[in-house]
Amino acid sequence: MSAITGTAVATTAGAELRGVGVTIAGRRILDGVDLAVRAGELVALIGPNGAGKSTALGVLAGDTAPESGTALIDGRDARTVKVGELGRLRAVLLQQKGVSFSYPVREVVAMGRMPWARTPQSDDDAAIVADALERTSTAHLADRDVTTLSGGELARVSLARVLAQRCPIVLLDEPTDALDLGHQEQVLTLAAELARAGCAVLAVLHDLNLAAAYADRVVLLSDGRVVAEGTPEEVLTADRLADVYAYPVDVIPHPESGAPLVLPVRPQGVRRPSGTIEG
Repeated sequence: MSAITGTAVATTAGAELRGVGVTIAGRRILDGVDLAVRAGELVALIGPNGAGKSTALGVLAGDTAPESGTALIDGRDARTVKVGELGRLRAVLLQQKGVSFSYPVREVVAMGRMPWARTPQSDDDAAIVADALERTSTAHLADRDVTTLSGGELARVSLARVLAQRCPIVLLDEPTDALDLGHQEQVLTLAAELARAGCAVLAVLHDLNLAAAYADRVVLLSDGRVVAEGTPEEVLTADRLADVYAYPVDVIPHPESGAPLVLPVRPQGVRRPSGTIEG
């Protein structure tokens, strides 16, 4: 049993898409997508707006049925996994984190324990919730009404709920959205820790430098298709990124880690030289 996941489910569980196609309102959102996230790795799913990243995550989670192809969870067709077991196999952080109900933060985080109700694992619910609050630096918010939180606070509380669920598969849709610099790093450090503890972790990210810094593998999606997959060094090349994102970039090694560092090529004169601002 993993010290972080705390589940009785084997931590060899993973999730996979095989030839998945999805059409919504006549538009092909995913087209023959193959994607896998395995136990012990953090995969970053990147791509421009409208590439199909959130849809791919939804299919991977078993929440969206593919029009073609297959979604596998723990080696089984996701459509055959019962809802209760699904909640014990995978935890999902959605892109939309807003709430319209008035509950204390502690109770919102405790909702992550619902799949474990009436199981031996539920005996530790209170301690698990407290640990999730502590890990996300939200313990001081435990008694606050969730509707009074800022966007960044709510994002961290939503992540705490995911951590409290303690599943071997963790799917995060833009987990750093609305977070400041320090909390972005904290969230991805937690994601990396989950992977090192044996979880299969996938994170949809827009920040390419965070993907380069933390991911074991990067999958680049464009127009509903996987255009590249591999290590950050293999995927994040200047020519490929400029082509997919339709914007020129430079890619250099990070001075300390050596990971790719993606720098947009900006027109000259967008920033004034020091000392030229009057007043």
